[in-house]
Amino acid sequence: MFKKFILAIALTSSVLLAENIHYDFEKTDLSKWYTYGKWEITTDGTEHRASMIQRSDGAFNLCYTKDIHFTDGDIVVAFRANTGHIDQGGGIMWRVQDNDNYYVARFNPLEDNFRFYIVHDGMRSELASADVKLSSGWHKMKIEQQGDSFKGYIDGKQYLEYKDAHLNKAGGVGVWTKADAHTSFDDLTITTDK
Repeated sequence: MFKKFILAIALTSSVLLAENIHYDFEKTDLSKWYTYGKWEITTDGTEHRASMIQRSDGAFNLCYTKDIHFTDGDIVVAFRANTGHIDQGGGIMWRVQDNDNYYVARFNPLEDNFRFYIVHDGMRSELASADVKLSSGWHKMKIEQQGDSFKGYIDGKQYLEYKDAHLNKAGGVGVWTKADAHTSFDDLTITTDK
């Protein structure tokens, strides 16, 4: 009986320590976010989305906030690849230290793949890859991070798993595209383990 009581307290405590943050871009202003490339809140009927509309001078287009100190937890975002001749799609960036140091999970419909990357000192390196073919339109991407282990999901199915300890400090969270990949993102939800 006492063990069950202790377990119940432990489970309740872990739930209370978790923090949920949601950006639906209805009221979120990107003016306080770090952006590389031109990002805007666009509308599609009554829905508002964060959209990359003009590429940066560099290879990558970033849109992230440092208001979140993400170490472990889950990040989910809805995404839609709009256009792009060189590249399409995009995804989640997390544990962002600055624009040269972060992890990325991204889907590319031109290549039909879903990948994990690390950008370390401005250099991008592939960590894991899976062949994934998706229909056009909206999809959901999710990453789960615990310690040095992270998993990647699209539309609820796990495709990727990897371990890496290079970026072990808390960092910001955001969305990412490459080159001319014009992509829209919505319902960015972060659950952090405190």
